[in-house]
Amino acid sequence: MKYLYGLILLILLAVIAALYRYTSKILSTLDKMIDSAIDDTFTEHTFTEKKLSKIESKMYRYLSSGNTSLRQINAEKDSIKTLISDISHQTKTPVSNILLYSQLLKESPCLDDSTRRLASQIEEQTEKLSFLTASLIKASRLENGIINVAPEENSIRKLVECVDCSDAADAKGIRWQIDPIPDCSAVFDFKWTLEAISNIVDNAVKYTPAGGAITISAREYEMFARIDIADTGIGMSEEETAKIFTRFYRSPEVRDERGVGIGLYLAREIVAKEGGYIKVTSSKGTGSVFSVFLPKK
Repeated sequence: MKYLYGLILLILLAVIAALYRYTSKILSTLDKMIDSAIDDTFTEHTFTEKKLSKIESKMYRYLSSGNTSLRQINAEKDSIKTLISDISHQTKTPVSNILLYSQLLKESPCLDDSTRRLASQIEEQTEKLSFLTASLIKASRLENGIINVAPEENSIRKLVECVDCSDAADAKGIRWQIDPIPDCSAVFDFKWTLEAISNIVDNAVKYTPAGGAITISAREYEMFARIDIADTGIGMSEEETAKIFTRFYRSPEVRDERGVGIGLYLAREIVAKEGGYIKVTSSKGTGSVFSVFLPKK
């Protein structure tokens, strides 16, 4: 009887070992299939009709489908890049020509005052169209990876010192001030982050009335450097702060102000690509504070 029990035990152990080896083989094969799919080196293999091999076959079909979708996405992305480049090239010349012709027309001595006003309006709308087209192309390039944000360690003080809206602020009678900036650094793309900060500052100038003030300050944290752009403008409700970074969003209260509602959208896209974020604190009638957090590592 002991011999029989021992024999049964040996058979069970052999079965378990065989199942373990076979299962390990299947799992190893699936693991290699997934790794090759990640590396984009996945190729077809021959499968049998055995039960476990059918799992391999289904996995192959699933990964093949994923690879096909990925190739289609990359092809569409390349097409979008080409389209954006074509739009940028094809629109630049006619818009510049319209602007030039409107300026020449406005300066013509043969025009009466009414016609000169119309020429000025053509010039103004053409400048708006030029700005809108450039902003849309820039946003599309960022979204589709045509323009790469390349973060590296940079000085916060140097970044803030390059921000300048004094002419626009003086023209509106707004006090412009930069508080002492700590000598700290963060990891960001200098050129694109300067554009993001400038977009926020431009927004502050636009919506701060004469006699108001705009102040830029900065502080250092363990993980982030923070840049605050504070204004005494019209402010906004809490509900509206969730919408202002949406492309083309403009508050009903500022419909008459010049702009297309894309500056803050671009600012958020740039900062997000660097691993940072933007926080807004505001209340109607008392102004807003835009806080830009840039990662230190």
